[in-house]
Amino acid sequence: MKWLVRLLVCVLILLAGPAFMATSNDVRLGRPWYSADRSSAGLAPAPGVTPEAVVQIYSARAFSWRGLFAVHTWLATKPAGAPAYTVHQVTGWGLPSLKSEAGIPDRRWFDSTPALLADLRGPTAARAIAHIEQALTAYPFADRYRVWPGPNSNTFTAWMVRHVPELHVQLPSTAVGKDYLAGAPWAATPSGSGYQLSVCGALGLLVARREGVEVNLFGLVWGIDPAGMAIKLPGVGRIGLTSPWPLRRGRDAEQQR
Repeated sequence: MKWLVRLLVCVLILLAGPAFMATSNDVRLGRPWYSADRSSAGLAPAPGVTPEAVVQIYSARAFSWRGLFAVHTWLATKPAGAPAYTVHQVTGWGLPSLKSEAGIPDRRWFDSTPALLADLRGPTAARAIAHIEQALTAYPFADRYRVWPGPNSNTFTAWMVRHVPELHVQLPSTAVGKDYLAGAPWAATPSGSGYQLSVCGALGLLVARREGVEVNLFGLVWGIDPAGMAIKLPGVGRIGLTSPWPLRRGRDAEQQR
């Protein structure tokens, strides 16, 4: 009987964060997708007045019940002089799952206002775009999508960040699927400042200078970031005095490496 009580306690602890998110304004349940807001959040520079190259990474609460647990992440690129952005992301509808299409880079994700995780400009962004285009052709799960534990949209973003040297972005702990690794069960963290061990994205441990320590249990992450004086809770994400985002890099970007 004791084991049953302990199991129930563990389940309650696992679901406490998502239950809290259900009471917040960050997740809207029950609204049909076709009536959700998909407008620009005003975070991306307009191509017409921004001739330089731009690379941005965004995250927003996933749609419907998924938003109780996780965020959706994506990349947007604009080469120098280009009249529009290309949005690169993985979705669960239509094949291939990986889509690179012209679109609004900072579009709300079905009512959820995105957060800017990285913002590269100028020559640094131009180099990143060249590496992004190469990495897109090598992404190993372009025709696969699985909500949990991956590969999903966050698996894609984490994979791209690891393979594009100009990025090294710390992804939110609520980016469920970011720990789903291709190949070996260990890898450098997306920030490039440490390493992680992962079993199919469902169990894992991450230790890094920028991310801190994260424990992944069934895709839900607990963690602590001593340098940023922050904790990380399942469903809720990072709670701290400072924010590690956005990563900004321009012509003098190399000093931030």
